[in-house]
Amino acid sequence: MRHLKAGRKLNRNASHRLALMRNLSLALFRSKAGRIITTVEKAKEARRFIEKLITLAKQGDLHARRLALARLGSCAHAPAKADEEDTETRTILTKLFEDFGPRFKDRPGGYTRVIKRHERRLGDAGQTAILELLKEGETKVQRRAPAPPSAPAPKVTQSESETPAKPPAEKPAAP
Repeated sequence: MRHLKAGRKLNRNASHRLALMRNLSLALFRSKAGRIITTVEKAKEARRFIEKLITLAKQGDLHARRLALARLGSCAHAPAKADEEDTETRTILTKLFEDFGPRFKDRPGGYTRVIKRHERRLGDAGQTAILELLKEGETKVQRRAPAPPSAPAPKVTQSESETPAKPPAEKPAAP
């Protein structure tokens, strides 16, 4: 029985899995578009890790900052920009608490979205997905309301069903 065994192992040991989650969150927070492409399983597992970090960033106090620092490890002090030409010296931790915390302040959860892609990965044909952060003020798209029930089909009486159908019209023969 798998009671209380939530989460995927992703064929990695615990330290490798933690390093993977840190690197995926670092890549997502660094990306300009706020999206990364990875496998479906990694995206779903990284979503759990990233949403907990954003929840800490929403709190914004010193204790939450220290907890986020402990979860991110050395990735927390990585520069927020991947470009070498940019002289901004913000770290991922400050970007998390200054940008993403206020951005999702009024949202009760669900800060990321996983969109499955049709393209498979080249090496092992694994399913890929896009993991992206929601935009500010973006809400979930509601499904359309179900169609109202249609009027019941008219009942066919015995006399109508016994009437012979018209034979198909014959085409005149070509001369």
